[in-house]
Amino acid sequence: MHISVSHSTVYRYDGPVYLGPHTIRMRPRDDAAQRLTSFALEITPQPAGQSECLDQDGNVTVETWFDGPATELAVRSMFTIETLRENPFAFLMKNGMGELPPAYSESVAAAVSHYREETGLADTVRSFAAAAAEAAGGKTLDFLTVLNRRISSEFTYVTRHKGRPRPADVTLVERAGSCRDFAVLFVAACRAAGLAARFVSGYDLSAEHKDQSEMHAWAEVYLEGGGWRGYDPSSGLAVSTSHVAVAAAAEPALAAPVTGSYGGSAKAEMEFLIAAQAV
Repeated sequence: MHISVSHSTVYRYDGPVYLGPHTIRMRPRDDAAQRLTSFALEITPQPAGQSECLDQDGNVTVETWFDGPATELAVRSMFTIETLRENPFAFLMKNGMGELPPAYSESVAAAVSHYREETGLADTVRSFAAAAAEAAGGKTLDFLTVLNRRISSEFTYVTRHKGRPRPADVTLVERAGSCRDFAVLFVAACRAAGLAARFVSGYDLSAEHKDQSEMHAWAEVYLEGGGWRGYDPSSGLAVSTSHVAVAAAAEPALAAPVTGSYGGSAKAEMEFLIAAQAV
């Protein structure tokens, strides 16, 4: 599938401010699942300098810095991309990966250890993961399917335009959340089961709860032999050609499209406008 996206983010201040350095993650990945065919980035005011970098999770970022006062910061990305993964299950897992907890090879286990971090996981999340594992008969792929479908079917989707993702245990108690809340819960449950998992931000043309003012969020799980594979607990489906991944990280904040700070006493308001379509 070929997809075209235009995404603008505008911060407006009610008085002059001094913009600090900003990190911009709006360039989609170019990998085995998607091929980027064109990309443009516009930043206003013009940065005093900028540097394109590869961050700790392999995402392409633009690091920017500014001179002089400003009353607005606008970032706009425009791109076209071809999504390639029509069958998300076309892979063969290596020995040791079929049963929970998975037995990653020694070198891979070291490389993905950060994505398996269980520190701070609530007992309720561990119980939720254990119940899904039991229903799946301890099978890794069945566990991922059961977990994905349970969140999609048993939890109520709510639109939250602002705010960080809620902790996994809070979403469990409320039995409701946004796409980013569901992604955090899915990641936490996977880690409780011993799987390497991370948070993904991007776009989804087929999202049932589509909101043009928001990006979409889902999860990826590292399956040795299959690499990073996407699961979308908002829909209960494995990620295929309708999803466009922009950034992925162990923590949601490290996959945010724009992060930075400003100096001054002015208050800020933020607006988004996203247009995405198949072409």
